[in-house]
Parts: sequence; C-alpha cells; structure tokens
Amino acid sequence: MTDVTRLIDIPNGRLSGHLFTDEDLYQQELVKVWKRSWNFLAHDSMIPKRGDYLQTYIGEDPILIVRQKDESVVAFLNQCRHRGMRICRADRGTAKAFTCTFHGWSYDLDGSLRQVPRQDTAYPDAFDRADWGARRVPRLECYKGFWFGTWDEDAPSFEEYLGSAKYYLDGYIDRWDGGMEAVAFHKWVLPNNWKYMAEQPTSDMQHSEITHASAGMVLNKGSDAADRTKRGTNPVGRQFFADYGHGGAWYGLKGAEVPNTGQAMQRYEARPEVAEQIARRLGDDREVRGHLNIFPTFMLLGNYTIRVTHPRGPNEQEVWSWAFVPKDADEETKDSIRRDVMRTFSPAGMFEADDALNWEEMQHILRGAVARDSGFTYQMTGAPIQWDEGCYPGGSTAHVFSDNAAINMYAHYLDLMTGEDWAEIKRLRAEHRLGK
Repeated sequence: MTDVTRLIDIPNGRLSGHLFTDEDLYQQELVKVWKRSWNFLAHDSMIPKRGDYLQTYIGEDPILIVRQKDESVVAFLNQCRHRGMRICRADRGTAKAFTCTFHGWSYDLDGSLRQVPRQDTAYPDAFDRADWGARRVPRLECYKGFWFGTWDEDAPSFEEYLGSAKYYLDGYIDRWDGGMEAVAFHKWVLPNNWKYMAEQPTSDMQHSEITHASAGMVLNKGSDAADRTKRGTNPVGRQFFADYGHGGAWYGLKGAEVPNTGQAMQRYEARPEVAEQIARRLGDDREVRGHLNIFPTFMLLGNYTIRVTHPRGPNEQEVWSWAFVPKDADEETKDSIRRDVMRTFSPAGMFEADDALNWEEMQHILRGAVARDSGFTYQMTGAPIQWDEGCYPGGSTAHVFSDNAAINMYAHYLDLMTGEDWAEIKRLRAEHRLGK
C-alpha cells in the first residue's frame, strides 16, 4: 500500500508527483477522502417538484437525489441490489418510481424496493423486499438551498465542517432574499488529477496574471465580464483558509474590494432595494467573491460559475459546471451572467481552456519517472498567517497571492488519509493548524 506520508512534506512545502498519479493512492482516496467528506449533490432549483431527481456522484459512486412526495429530499446509491446495474440511467427527470432495465427490480422514490418480477414463483418465502432497498446516503443536509451528503455517519455537521468558511461561502450564496437558481449546465472530462482543480480555487490567484493574460485583455472589453484592469499591476487582497481544507481569495482591501462579478451583477446589486437585502442578510457587503473551494471540490467563482469535479481515476476528472443567478433578478441580468460564464469557464470558455491546457500538460509530464520524483514546490508563504483578523474568521494572509491555503488543503488531505475516524481527524487538524 502506498504510504501517503512519504509524498507530502508540509513544513517544507513539497509534494511528490506520485500524489497525482498513483493508482493505489487513488483507491485509498475514494474511501478516506470522498466517503468521509461532505459532497455537493444538488440545489433546490434542480429538483423543485415532487418526483424530480438528479443523478450525481460521491467520488465514483453514482447517487440519485430525489424530491419526495412530502417535498423532503432523499439520496441513495444508484445501484440495483440484484446485479449492480444502475437503477436509473437518465441524468435527471421526474419519476413516480425507478425500474432497473436489467431484470426489472422496481424502487420507490426513497429507494425502497417496491417490486421484484416473479417473486411469488421464483423466490423463497423468506425473501423480503424490505431488506433489499437501495443503499441510502445516511447524512444529507441542506445549506441555504444547496444539498450536501456524506457516507460517514460520524462526520461533523455540515456547518461544523464549513467552520470559518461559512462567512465566505455566505458572501456568495446568501445575499438575496429570493435565493439563487441554476440557469445553465455543462459537463466535460479532463485528463488530469482531481486535486489540481481543487487546489486552484482554494489558493492560486497568482496564475491569472500569467495564464489568463491574453484572455483577460479580450474580456475586459466586454460588457458582461468584470473589468480586471481595476486590480492594478501590483494587486492587493486577501486569502483565507479553514480547518477542513477549504480556502479562497479576493482582490482589494476592506471597503475597497475589486469586484470579480460581471458588470450586470454589479449594476443589479447597486440597486437600493438589492443593496438593502445584502446589508440586512450579511451585515455588510462582504465582497469576498474572488474564488472559493469547499473541500473536496465544491467550487465557486466570482462570476457565479459554481461547479464540482468527480474523480475518474488518478489521471482523469469529470467537471460539472453551472451558471447561477439571483432568482429574483431581471432576465437581462440573468442572461448577462450566463453569457459571462459561457465565455470564461464553460468547456469552450477562454479561462477554462487556459487552465485545462496547464493541467493536461502537468499530468502528461508526470508520466516521467524523474518528473514524478521531482514533484511540486509550495514556498509562496512570505505574507504571515493571521487568525481571526478583524472581520475575517479563520486563517488568512494579507496578500492575495499565497500558497498558504494550498498547504492547508494538503495538510487536511493528509490528516484524512491517515486518521482512523473523524474523532482522530479533528484532533490531527487541531494539532496541525498552520500558523498556530
């Protein structure tokens, strides 16, 4: 079994390339990272009516999340208990029941086994359908319209799992009385390890001034995009991180933040009635919307790209990406936000193409034995770590460019991979807090 402790050197900011290529390590991740963590499954706007369902994943396990007849929500493994076929093969829809297309076992909306063909004549009397329902996701929580699930019954509550990241996440999703809705969806596959995309929204703002220089020049001229020239040639801002691997960053100082939202969103939020909602709900404008990741891979970008990645082996990931908008916004504002997302972080988006090329090349280079041993360096830690500084909870640095949040993410990852259970993980995280 691969020893992950030999691949991560937190004090010296070094990662082995084997961390991103090793098949045995990947199989450990499916159990120790994905089964233990809280994973985004759906938003209320995706399953609004009774019988609405969405097929998604926790790691590589297919999940059905379904709105019940009483309007509650249930999630269960999309695997027939008979021969392991998918219970439902559609990505989303509305149903009264689910029937496996292999042998016809039929399941109710809550995953309970409703009917088995030939049960009366081909099965023994002791066969009880109640014993063979789909495996229920035991922990399911709704946070401000977003549904998260975990297989680990001993995991902390979702709000405890968020910790100090709650302040920053609310700055994205809890601004408007009417809530949010998803208006566009894409998915695509990239040939690289899932941790690259998790790390980038957690910490890496610095790549944008190099990787996205040409795309930024084009988009700055558009009416839908944020004006990135306002960041200046020597950007200021802040980066934060939370105990369980979450992190993010934004541009500008308190009271003089540089919006990363599109111009239509800025105009919408400047309306007096909308500004009043934001102030009432958040206490202040809380302009922290650069980019953010809730570990492992629930990512929010300032232009309201919200996405997850699903691992597909150590060398591949599947990206699911939505454009979210304020539900009560006018159609012109919603469409402008959608266009901005399509131009930037869709499969053909200019920024997305830049990032995908980097990650693909990084993964390709790691096919080399020397390259895997050489690994990666995380030494951009010149700005000191501060805890609970001013209005900013958790760990943070007074510089928008820093590796501290990435180091924190990998420290949490290491504690997940080595801790026996959540009690030990909590103890390890307390011991390994950066800057403490």
